[in-house]
Amino acid sequence: MQEHKDRNIHPETGRFLGRAEKERLLGQRGIVVWLYGLSGSGKSTIANRVERTLHGEGRFTAILDGDNLRTGLNSNLGFSDEDRAENVRRVAEVAKILANLGTVVLVSVITPRRELRELAAKIIGADFHEVYVRAAFETCSQRDPKGLYAKARDGAISRFTGKDSGFEEPVNSCLALDTEAASEEECASLLLEHLRAWTAGGRAG
Repeated sequence: MQEHKDRNIHPETGRFLGRAEKERLLGQRGIVVWLYGLSGSGKSTIANRVERTLHGEGRFTAILDGDNLRTGLNSNLGFSDEDRAENVRRVAEVAKILANLGTVVLVSVITPRRELRELAAKIIGADFHEVYVRAAFETCSQRDPKGLYAKARDGAISRFTGKDSGFEEPVNSCLALDTEAASEEECASLLLEHLRAWTAGGRAG
C-alpha cells in the first residue's frame, strides 16, 4: 500500500523559484545552526541573543525552539525514543525548508542522542552546523529556569534527560559553547563569529 501511495507523489523540482534566487534577494546564505544540550544549558538564551544581533544587521532569521514546537507542530509527541526521533525528524525537515529559502535558522532542541543528531544532519545536509551548548546536569539543575528539574526530582516528570534518560555528549561538533566557563553573551559572540563567516559568502556585494 505504501509503495502504491508513493507512486502518486510527484514533487515539483523545476518550476518553482530556486534557492539561489531567494538568497540573492536576501543577500545571505541559508544555514541551520542546531543548538543542543541539556534543559537549562542556555540554548534558547543564546539563540535569542544571536537572532537579535543578526536582525539588527539586516539578516533574515528564524528560531525553531523545541518547547514552542511541542505546543503546536509536535504537540502529539511524547518523550519515548520513537517520539524523540519523530520530533527531531519534523524539526529538521522544517529547518531544511527554511534554509533552502535563504533563512538563517537557529534550532534549539535538546537532541540527547548522537543518532538523533546524525538523523538531523542527514536530513538537512551541508547546511547543518552542530553546536553543543554544554553545562553539567548539576549546573542546569541549580539554574532550573523552567522548574523542570524540581518536578523531575519529585517524580512528576518521567524520562527526564540527564536523570532517567541519558544524554550523549558529542564526539565531534562544529562548535562547542560552554556556559559554565563563559557567559551567555560570550557564547553568543563566539557563535556569531562562526555564523558571519559562513553567511557572508552569499551576501550581496
